[in-house]
Amino acid sequence: MTQFVELRSIDVVPDDERHGRAFSQFTLWLGANLQITAVVTGALAVVFGGDVVWSVTGLLLGNLLGGAVMALHSAQGPKLGLPQMIQSRAQFGVRGAVVPLLLVIVMYVGFFASGSVLAGQAVAELTHTGDTTGIVVFAAVTAVMAAVGYRVIHALGRVAGVVCALAFVYLGARLLERADLGALLGDAHFSLPMFLLAMSLSASWQLAFGPYVADYSRYLPRTTSAKATFWWTLSGSALGSQWSMTFGVLVAATAGEEFMRGQVGYVVALGGTGLAASFFYFVIALGKLTVNVLNTYGGFMSMVTSVSGFRGQRVLSRRGRAAYIALIMVAGTAVALAGKDSFLTSFKDFLLFLLTFFTPWSAINLVDYYLISKERYDIPALFDPRGRYGAWRWDALVVYAVGLLAQLPFLVTHFYTGPLVERLGGADVSWIVGLAVPALLYWLLARRSPRSGGPRPDTGANPSAAGAAAP
Repeated sequence: MTQFVELRSIDVVPDDERHGRAFSQFTLWLGANLQITAVVTGALAVVFGGDVVWSVTGLLLGNLLGGAVMALHSAQGPKLGLPQMIQSRAQFGVRGAVVPLLLVIVMYVGFFASGSVLAGQAVAELTHTGDTTGIVVFAAVTAVMAAVGYRVIHALGRVAGVVCALAFVYLGARLLERADLGALLGDAHFSLPMFLLAMSLSASWQLAFGPYVADYSRYLPRTTSAKATFWWTLSGSALGSQWSMTFGVLVAATAGEEFMRGQVGYVVALGGTGLAASFFYFVIALGKLTVNVLNTYGGFMSMVTSVSGFRGQRVLSRRGRAAYIALIMVAGTAVALAGKDSFLTSFKDFLLFLLTFFTPWSAINLVDYYLISKERYDIPALFDPRGRYGAWRWDALVVYAVGLLAQLPFLVTHFYTGPLVERLGGADVSWIVGLAVPALLYWLLARRSPRSGGPRPDTGANPSAAGAAAP
């Protein structure tokens, strides 16, 4: 049991504890994306005005582009053996990394909440209780599994991938029996704003995995191919999300208001009644459990990373681990209970809000890792505010702020619309600006910085030791 329960948190995974194959990333991310929230995300493209053909096309392009960025983060895990956000210290400083980390924690709480709303409905139906009880029960189960850690997360992904894939094949067949597919495909009317909205929804979905994707590849052996990690991650995540989102597009186009009134109930009704309905409520809860465990685990890691930057802590006790996970659970459950009655509109704005804050972070992290540092970091210095990365890296923080501000003129949300949006026909291109501007600025600045210029030298430490530099 001691081997099954994870003991590590933000410390480096030594070589003698590495295990698994890159294919594990495919099964994990397939299972994490074959779930009801991805269905709702795809449905939003139609709910807010898109047609079937161009919504599916826009979602596919966004999943591929955003998924490629996300998979580049995943490829960092086997090389460094570190959680994703610890690496941000090389760009922002040991303490400066707390700035994007705080936003990451908000993201985890938000996704935990949105997942709990939909899964809570399924649990409520299974247990014959109310939505509130369903949300609380689901949150508690999520927290327990996140506390067990890495191995149970991958095992859950494998099971959910198979079960949910079979369920979605069946549900898709039932949906096509009801839908006039010829009429839906024939009613194609290209609208640039709606096409870009679909792209933004799926790209933000993928980019939101970026701040924690390496958490689930860091136990892979150091010799694992970066290309294999990249392609298995991208294929699992893009396939699972596109599958779910295409289903969501067809459901929204077919059901309209009926789907909007009860997303979980409508999807389950496609599968049948009685025992069949119970099975599909279970499938929905299982799919959401997979990704909500990821969110809880990632939130716990980000909170530890934030605190340790100021306290110098590397190792966490089991009691401390449980406390951090409980905080994420309580915060996410509170948000879920508060927002469960206005889910669809709130979730769309939440996704686009996330996209605004994490595209600059992704751009800076990837440029630094692949172009400036050449995949080499001085790992002991990531834990030392007086080391080569310093406590605060103001140049990177300024670039991050510029990346945020550069998006505002192009941003479209329910509560704010940028001044240049109307000139673009209402299209939201903020995420493209949020990737390009900080990537270029950081590359220009970091090339001239002695802390980031060129490959990191080895520290001479044993590569299997917890404080080793990446080779």
